[in-house]
Amino acid sequence: MTPRRLVSSGSAFEKVGGYSRAVTQDDWCWVSGTTGYDYAAMVMPEAIEDQARNAMNTITKALNEAGFHLQDVVRATYYVTDAAFMDVVFPIVGEYFAEVRPAATMIVCGLVKPEMKIEIEVTAKRKA
Repeated sequence: MTPRRLVSSGSAFEKVGGYSRAVTQDDWCWVSGTTGYDYAAMVMPEAIEDQARNAMNTITKALNEAGFHLQDVVRATYYVTDAAFMDVVFPIVGEYFAEVRPAATMIVCGLVKPEMKIEIEVTAKRKA
């Protein structure tokens, strides 16, 4: 059994909240719920499209840092604040997961800050 490894995006939220962007153990990687912040500029874009892409790019970076790839994703959960966002978000995440096609769920809910419109979490299993 390989030791558990913690991956950070460098976000101050991780230290304050006591969590990691991703955690790996053996052939598994769990990526925490990821919102649409642009961590380079520490700003949240207004558009759901930009938030979805930022979240997916942050997830991709965390997976890669952990030694995984988007192709390893087996489960994705999308949290959106408005059901109408489904028609906008699905084509965007479809660009990333078109060939992967993980098991997925979209949930309409409130998020912790009003500017947040989407949060995405994934689970990956390294292919043999």
